[in-house]
This record gives sequence, structure tokens and C-alpha cells, in this order.
Amino acid sequence: MTAKDLRHPIKVARGLGSSRSGVGHWWMQRVTAVALIALAVWFVLTVLGLLHADYATARAAVAQPWNALLLITFVITLFWHAVLGLQVVVEDYVHTHWRALGLLLAIRFLAVLGALAGVLAVLRIALTH
Repeated sequence: MTAKDLRHPIKVARGLGSSRSGVGHWWMQRVTAVALIALAVWFVLTVLGLLHADYATARAAVAQPWNALLLITFVITLFWHAVLGLQVVVEDYVHTHWRALGLLLAIRFLAVLGALAGVLAVLRIALTH
């Protein structure tokens, strides 16, 4: 054990140190948050631009390739960020293993379902216009 090792000796003996996966999760949550800031600004500006437009104009705006691509990216990033955040909440506050596992599975299932529904909606508008 070195002077730089901050783990208690019993943790070293039991192998209860860092699992090294938390940093990747933390970074991905930050990356999706920054992406959501940019995408949310684009989304709000687009919606404000279509505020008094009729249905056909709004549909045509969503059908434009860049708008459809950014909208799909927004939906996927939004659900991914939500899953990452809810996973941390469940891991921190649900202490029964089977409940935590069930909640994590339900969260991921609903997020995938929601993301697929959003992507399908955008693709349906973009490809059938």
C-alpha cells in the first residue's frame, strides 16, 4: 500500500475499491446534458418560429432533413439522459436488490419505448411528407 492510496487497508484486502465504471457514467451524463442544452435551444427556437403556423407548415418544417435529424437526436438524447439520471436515483435510494433491479429494468424499457415512439413519429412525418 502506498501513501497515495486513500482506501482503508481492509477495503484493499477485501477488494472493495473503485469499480472504475462510475466515471464513464458521470461523463456520459454530463455529455448528454450539454447536448440537451444545445438541442433544447434549437427546439425552443423552432417551436417559437412555428407558434402561429398552420398544421401543414409545421409538418413541412419537421419533414426538413436537418430538423428531422435534430429532432430525432433530441428525443434519443433526452431519454438517454433521463435513464442515466434515474439510474443514479434508484442506486442511491432503493436498497432492496430485487426492487432496484426491477425499477432499473422498467425505467430502461419505458425509455426505449418512449424513444422508439418519438423516433417513429418523426420518421413518419419526415418520410411521408
